[in-house]
Amino acid sequence: MADDSPASHRRDPIKSSVGSVAAQRRRQNAVTVGKERRESLVRAKRLCRVGPSGDGVVPVEENDMITDEEEFLLEAQTSSAVEDLKSAVAYQGKGAMQKRVNALRELRRLLSKSEFPPVEAALKAGAIPLLVQCLSFGSPDEQLLEAAWCLTNIAAGKPEETKALLPALPLLIAHLGEKSSLPVAEQCAWALGNVAGEGEELRNVLLSQGALPPLARMMLPNKGSTVRTAAWALSNLIKGPDPKAATELIKVDAVLDAIIRHLRKADEELATEVAWVVVYLSALSNTATGILINSDVLPLLVERLATSNSLQLLIPVLRSLGNLVAGDSHTTSTVLVPGHEITDSVIKVLVKCLKSEHRVLKKVTEFA
Repeated sequence: MADDSPASHRRDPIKSSVGSVAAQRRRQNAVTVGKERRESLVRAKRLCRVGPSGDGVVPVEENDMITDEEEFLLEAQTSSAVEDLKSAVAYQGKGAMQKRVNALRELRRLLSKSEFPPVEAALKAGAIPLLVQCLSFGSPDEQLLEAAWCLTNIAAGKPEETKALLPALPLLIAHLGEKSSLPVAEQCAWALGNVAGEGEELRNVLLSQGALPPLARMMLPNKGSTVRTAAWALSNLIKGPDPKAATELIKVDAVLDAIIRHLRKADEELATEVAWVVVYLSALSNTATGILINSDVLPLLVERLATSNSLQLLIPVLRSLGNLVAGDSHTTSTVLVPGHEITDSVIKVLVKCLKSEHRVLKKVTEFA
């Protein structure tokens, strides 16, 4: 198998010209797929309206657009909420903790209220240093959760707004560990997923600060919501174009077993997030592709294609299947063997997808 240096993340250059072109198209697809996901499935960044515990639902009107007057009022309320938080953080008297939680909750409510939250107003008022202070270890879970939730929605903003989270990244990563409760860790993973979704520069910052191993470990338990969030964050974190992160992920102990276990489950939302992880593993890393091919992942992908009607699941499953089949010459000859059971199954499900009424699905199938 070829090494995973940036110069060699395309498939085997010795392969026939047709195969090389197909592999090159898939490598290019790996770079552009993030844009497609943002446009079609709004996956790259996500506003948090309901926390990991299911609390804090923020009502949203069916038409989420707001008038200029409403926007002005929301920004004024946000600036005021940050000032209240500043006072609460400085206050050391009786009921100080609850005062901080209440101030954080109000800021979070405002940052969750609109499809376009008043992030700029919060940043101008000085929210980031306060939120970082509220993330300090030893703080109560309720405070940590609210602070991470605020940072999650700030990170869902414009590029320059997302970059404002740089001072918070070390603590957000630290709270992914075992010392933090599951809801706090999940909310921090959500915030980091939004940061990673912004682009290569911030992905590299997160990788250099050690975000990948703790996120990978969050995929190991059988905790549906936590695994979904961690898998989504990881799919943003490893999507390249450098293949090193994908190679690092597949080598984390028990990650492959977790991928297989979660793909087997009936939970299609969970399988969708895990399938996107497989997309980037197979698109960017020769090492990961080899490991995936030699596991139970391929028949599981075929089974999902044959049995699922979920467009959101079928698209990443098809992409993964296409990437795996378009491996180096050894990989392709291993998978596509005339008369072989898995080969017949692959062809059968691809024909099924080509007959689908969904235009996007047919397009992805033709590419695969």
